[in-house]
Amino acid sequence: MTKADIVEKIHTNTGMTQKESAEMVEAVFSIMKSTLETGETLKISGFGSFVVKQKNDRRGRNPQTGEAITIEARRILTFKPSTVLRDAINK
Repeated sequence: MTKADIVEKIHTNTGMTQKESAEMVEAVFSIMKSTLETGETLKISGFGSFVVKQKNDRRGRNPQTGEAITIEARRILTFKPSTVLRDAINK
């Protein structure tokens, strides 16, 4: 499913115009993005939680040359589905 598909479903289910639906989706995604950029946890009841985690530097190896390298520290985004979503998927 793409962002355009979400906009179309909102338009169909709510009767909002395509433009209003697109603006609403963009606003929601913008809020989600800014929240995650600051490192906050984003919890959506009945759906799940998005958590930003910090990974430290670690040693790795270049698979082509075998040379030891350092993989830089970075932040990663993880998602943990709620039990409601997990149950719905598994039924």
